[in-house]
Amino acid sequence: MLSLKIAARFLKSSPGQSALIIAGIAVGIATQIFVGSLITSLQADLLDAAVGSSPHITLRLSDGGTISTYFADDATTREDLISTAVPVRTLSAIYANESESVPLSVTGGDAAELDTIYGLSGKLAEGSYRLDEGDALVGTRFAEEYGVGAGDEFEMLLPGGTVATFTVSGVFDLGQGTANERFVFVDAASAADALGMTENECSAVQIQLTDPFASSEVAPRLADAFGVEAVDWQEENEELLSGLAAQSGSSAMIQVFVLVAVALGIASTLAISAVQKTRQIGILKAIGMGDAAAGRIFLWQAALLGAGGTLGGIGLGYALIALFSLAPVPFSIRPEPTFIAISAAIGITVALLSSIIPARSTSRLDPIEVIQNG
Repeated sequence: MLSLKIAARFLKSSPGQSALIIAGIAVGIATQIFVGSLITSLQADLLDAAVGSSPHITLRLSDGGTISTYFADDATTREDLISTAVPVRTLSAIYANESESVPLSVTGGDAAELDTIYGLSGKLAEGSYRLDEGDALVGTRFAEEYGVGAGDEFEMLLPGGTVATFTVSGVFDLGQGTANERFVFVDAASAADALGMTENECSAVQIQLTDPFASSEVAPRLADAFGVEAVDWQEENEELLSGLAAQSGSSAMIQVFVLVAVALGIASTLAISAVQKTRQIGILKAIGMGDAAAGRIFLWQAALLGAGGTLGGIGLGYALIALFSLAPVPFSIRPEPTFIAISAAIGITVALLSSIIPARSTSRLDPIEVIQNG
């Protein structure tokens, strides 16, 4: 442990220099933690807004025909990644009052099952979450624009020209303007009556996965197994995925440049230290210290600087995240322990790699030449 003791003494002999390099590492690690956590949290929020309350895969016939409701149970049995599969009956309808009309997208199904896809029970702005026969759930924009609320009745023109009256049981807010204006949820029996379907028939089976990005693998398998069209959310949201990929790339580039700056700062500091301590290293080698032991002095210096700077960076990173939570933005940063641990490991590794150059220059040092030159 002689190398460690000498390394610690070298660092203590230049406290200002040591503090500056530790601060530099801390700022670099804090930047990496903050930027990485910010981008990850932002992407998670965007992804949740886009597909958190919608199906990841939809099984249906391309000609709009009916499929069996049993496909939902069969699909769940076939694929372990499916978290929920719900048979639904979808139809178009028109709401009209005295002066205007609006087309509606109506989804009929069991209330409890629909909730596993859309999470409506937790997004009610008014009323209660139920879909008994004749009940309907409408969005906030529709309710505001057409003056309906919980307990009110309204009429919809259904396929075939029939007019059906529904009672608003609740008003939901899905966070999307179009969905809040055009989406209406009704009970399964009313939708079946409107479409002339039997109890075991449905328009589609809507599926959510435990991993949304596995949809591109699961969808083709389900399509082949059931002989139906499997609509993958990733195919319908290519622009969103491109945006997320661009964000990830930008974040990675920023973090790489920060780490390179940290590495250059540590390497330059250790190189200067090697030059400043040339006489002391030469004397140590003259009294028997080997090249490897002399090199380990700078390895220990880098390790101590890296550990100190990384710990400081983690604390500073959390402080920045806490400060960000005070800003009036519609999302919060959620630091992930795994990412923090990886950032810490990268910080210490970069510090250790930065010691290679001064360690090698020290190993080539001739003690006799150093002593002769004073």
